[in-house]
Amino acid sequence: MLDRLGHALRSRPERPAVLAPSRTGATRVRATRGELADLADAYAAALHARGLRAGDTVGVAVRPGPRALAVLLALWRLGLRGAVLDPGAGAEVLRARLALARPGLVLADAAAQAVAGWARPLARRSGLELPELSGLGPVATVGRRLPGCAPALESGAPRTGVPAARDADGDAVIVFTSGTTSRPRAVVHSRAGLGAGMETVSALFAPGSGGGDAPVLGGTFFVLVPALTRGAPVALPARSPRVLARQLARLRPEDTYLTPPQLRDALDAGALFTGRVWTGSAPASAGLLHRVRQAGADEAWGVYALTELFPAAAVESREKTAFEGAGDLVGAPLPGVRAVRDDAGQLLLTGPAARHRYLGEEPDPWVRTGDRARLDPAGRIVLEGRCKDMVLRRAENIYPGLYEPALHVPGVELGVLVGIPAGDGDERLVAVVQPRRGVAEPALRAALSGPLRRMGSARPDALLFARIPLSGRSRKPDRAAASALAAARLGVRGTAGAQGRGRGRGRG
Repeated sequence: MLDRLGHALRSRPERPAVLAPSRTGATRVRATRGELADLADAYAAALHARGLRAGDTVGVAVRPGPRALAVLLALWRLGLRGAVLDPGAGAEVLRARLALARPGLVLADAAAQAVAGWARPLARRSGLELPELSGLGPVATVGRRLPGCAPALESGAPRTGVPAARDADGDAVIVFTSGTTSRPRAVVHSRAGLGAGMETVSALFAPGSGGGDAPVLGGTFFVLVPALTRGAPVALPARSPRVLARQLARLRPEDTYLTPPQLRDALDAGALFTGRVWTGSAPASAGLLHRVRQAGADEAWGVYALTELFPAAAVESREKTAFEGAGDLVGAPLPGVRAVRDDAGQLLLTGPAARHRYLGEEPDPWVRTGDRARLDPAGRIVLEGRCKDMVLRRAENIYPGLYEPALHVPGVELGVLVGIPAGDGDERLVAVVQPRRGVAEPALRAALSGPLRRMGSARPDALLFARIPLSGRSRKPDRAAASALAAARLGVRGTAGAQGRGRGRGRG
């Protein structure tokens, strides 16, 4: 698909490709299709002129948008391997990741580099934390170059002699996932696997009644590439929920791709939706999807995905709402995806889009998700909680994901079950519930009494109303922080219990 995108951009070069919102919610053209293709060509020429060749690794710390997509296209054309670097991960984590990936060149925009020079305090307030660039090896600036930045990547390199798009397989991208600071874990996707994932996304998000060139709202590569390949312009979502609400009203997109936290914030700001809405990368309850449909969407979909396999399954709001069993229904495996359980009940997945391997390890076709799950009679995946999130109470293993959907009664914004220390290795189970804005706690407590009672032996020892901490780029519930919050509120000494040792995957 990335090969087809390069040709597609040239076929209608004058049409808008990427749109950006103004404060009023109106969109302006950030890049045309021709400009995006020209930028990708310029980056490919500059990288080739620097002596980078197929198989070499390039670190990428560029914010999502046209330039980041052009970098991806340039790397793809030359057969280079891109290591995705998150400027918000912290200096120590980034040093460890760079030591593992060993890029021959780091591409960074001005915002990512600011921490290394004159704008360090401003950068830190913005959540950007790159280590001192002088110790990382060669660095080149992508985009606008500010004082103190590394030399620009676009150095007027001649465009002659740049090889045509590479058609052989090999490593395409490295994405870092869970792991300690000293031992980061890096997911390696091959060119074939990355292409298969984008083809699956393209089939899943096939154009609706508006046609293939109807506008799309979203910001990830898995949105940009399929949409632009079929000719649709892509609008980057506004960061402000109020501006996002105005943007949705003006654009009226046929397809919208937002994370669950973005959806909740937009709904609170009075956003109305059109067409189909897709969400993933963090848990999305049936209640949240139903709210999106109430706000005007024709369909609201939750997508279950992992860094190692995107996408794996999907479920529409009506199907999820009708599900009455225990656990979290995330839908049937998508075409090409195979799901089984191991002896401990952990969900294993495989398919053409699965990661090739972890960096430094042997290839393995099966992805161990870390999720406990079962397959219902229809073959749909029902999650029962993270294996590492297990709470041990009175010698009973309790998996929060099996019961958390019951907490999402009307009026609940978000709800999690966490364990806190109770002495002698035992834990107390606490339900931490975040009410929707304007919902009175006494009414919510009454609404939750029935669902809590029906949890039987997994009934929580305490119910707390609080804003649930979020973490990571996708703003998933931070279970360790929620456990510490519950312990502090209940006057329990010590650190978070078993809940704090796990780490969630992206899911819808």
